[in-house]
Amino acid sequence: MSVNQREIGRRTLLGEIRRQQRVPRIDLSELTGISRATVTTITAELLREGLIEEVASDQSEKDSKRGRPKVDLKIRGAARLIAGAKISHKTVSLVLLDFEGRQLADHEADLESGVLSPEDMAEVLADMVEDLAAKAGMRRADVAGFGLGIAGIVDAPRGFVHWSPSLTSRNVQFGDVLEQALGLPVFLDNDANLVAMAEKSFGLGQGHSDFIVVTIESGVGMGIVINNEIYRGTRGCGAEFGHTKVQLEGALCRCGQRGCLEAYAADYALTREAMIASGEAGERRVEDILRAAKEGDEMSASIVNRAGRMFAMGLANIVNIFDPELIILAGEQMQASHLYAEDVIEGMRKLIVQVDKAPPEVVVHKWGNLMWARGAAAYALENVSENALLEMAENVA
Repeated sequence: MSVNQREIGRRTLLGEIRRQQRVPRIDLSELTGISRATVTTITAELLREGLIEEVASDQSEKDSKRGRPKVDLKIRGAARLIAGAKISHKTVSLVLLDFEGRQLADHEADLESGVLSPEDMAEVLADMVEDLAAKAGMRRADVAGFGLGIAGIVDAPRGFVHWSPSLTSRNVQFGDVLEQALGLPVFLDNDANLVAMAEKSFGLGQGHSDFIVVTIESGVGMGIVINNEIYRGTRGCGAEFGHTKVQLEGALCRCGQRGCLEAYAADYALTREAMIASGEAGERRVEDILRAAKEGDEMSASIVNRAGRMFAMGLANIVNIFDPELIILAGEQMQASHLYAEDVIEGMRKLIVQVDKAPPEVVVHKWGNLMWARGAAAYALENVSENALLEMAENVA
């Protein structure tokens, strides 16, 4: 067997063991198409490296009288620790997972400001990961990788942030800044992509090879899964749903351009419009605007209704371009109903290309911030697993 075939075999078998959670050796050959002899050789290597372990089979007790007890293979949870975090407007949510993906600890902390320099943000995150690890009786140095979801335009493979509302600087090699501060591998991506990763790994996207997640928080984001892979675009700028244009020379968006969907549907857009319309100096809370709209205040209702119409237009554009099987609406604003009310979804249906088939299913998933952090950790876990296999190849070589 060539070195390349051996590496592919390791990756395939480790992935299958992770998917099955626990599985007999004999079944792995059938599930993967890899010969029994090769399965035996590679699983022995994975056991020796401590990435998997043997556990008593559910059938072991029944069969023990007939000979050697049967064993299953499973991922060894203690093999690696992985941290994941999601930066919100003024808070950071973190989770700590073991190599199996089980959550060991979580942590939430406030930020002094919603916008920090890359260096200050990195130092804050390093301290938070230290606090997170301490909750599980560990140190930051025990963590094998850190996944981070951040709003903005992110080139994930490079760890490069073109722009983020959470950072004072544009065009930052933020992954490198983070790695220097944390002293461990960092895997950075747009937060909406990591929600899509979470939906694919343990959410409503399980069993779907193609679906779209739209996130609604302080901004509007989108994660696209095509053929079980996150689509990011050639520059890392793909799926920027919030910055698609819905009005020529329209409202100013925080990205610096005008007419973006986010500039009408995001919470900062609602509070800004309410302040302009009322002529009052103080900024109103989104909750107050939504409540006033429900109570019949015409100005608030007008602002909320326009946000719904713009959002319906944006969803219709997604359907007309991708024709997805499933659209998942997720995020903090899913706690409110103004952007997924039936009249908004019906508005989307009226604007899509009409054919003799049902429109895509639209479902709501009310995620908390810790679930976003789990998406970041799932992304890091995928990369830490790959790094472990690369290290293994070097050790064997």
